[in-house]
Amino acid sequence: MVYIVIKDYLRLVRWDKPIGTLLLLWPTLWGGWIAYQGAPPFSILFVFVMGVFLTRAAGCAINDFADRNFDGKVERTANRPLATGAIRPRSALVVTVVLSLAAFGLAWAFLQQSTLLWSIPALFLFVTYPFFKRFFPIPQLYLGVAFSFGIPMAFIEALNYIPMVAWLLFAANILWVLAYDTIYALVDLPDDLKIGIKTSAITFGSKVIEIIMLSYLGFIGLLILLGCLINAGIFYWLSLLIASAMIYYIYTQIKDHERGKCFRAFLLNNRVGLIVFVGIMINYWLVK
Repeated sequence: MVYIVIKDYLRLVRWDKPIGTLLLLWPTLWGGWIAYQGAPPFSILFVFVMGVFLTRAAGCAINDFADRNFDGKVERTANRPLATGAIRPRSALVVTVVLSLAAFGLAWAFLQQSTLLWSIPALFLFVTYPFFKRFFPIPQLYLGVAFSFGIPMAFIEALNYIPMVAWLLFAANILWVLAYDTIYALVDLPDDLKIGIKTSAITFGSKVIEIIMLSYLGFIGLLILLGCLINAGIFYWLSLLIASAMIYYIYTQIKDHERGKCFRAFLLNNRVGLIVFVGIMINYWLVK
């Protein structure tokens, strides 16, 4: 019985589906590696990685609370713990609060006060994102801002200010999130149309594939500009070339709007993030 309860709570925070954590982790690591010139202190790295896990978990719990009356009507989410009644809504709120406080406490214990202040709006964006789907026509853009906050926080912790390269990376990540989360929204498009949820896949309509690819193009374009500003070496440029090839493959999978292919294409973005990170990491190793 205890095992079943624990399993339901682990499912609530998506322990069994780490893709969201990874997609949040990669841009945080991009920012940390560039901010610290390839050598982030282990303590800072630990805090940011744990912060990623805790804030994403809190975001999943509040998301299921917000969508508890809708998830049962959507094929992909029908078996979530709140949708099936395995966990009560109040319990999901408690989990959200506990995880949010844990993330804030970790930042308070290890990070500078200026960085700590930035963690407040970051947490706010995470816990309010699910409610934006009720009225904001492009909630994926809002999610993009939430998923990008680790970047300026890393630079503030390292440099006590936010340079232009940080804002370029911030903007690039927003476009990346807009692209891949719109693909994710394509998976639920028929269900979302029925229940009235707002998504970019609905808002963009017949131009959704074109806008996804333009977002990817902007993402790669800003990373090219970033590479010029940091005097990147060959391995950084090679990582962008591989990432671009993978993005083209993603296009071949989503162009026909097939739900299964769209979901698999969404998952491939984890590899895009990893490839860019490896390029950044090797770039600074070679510099040193």
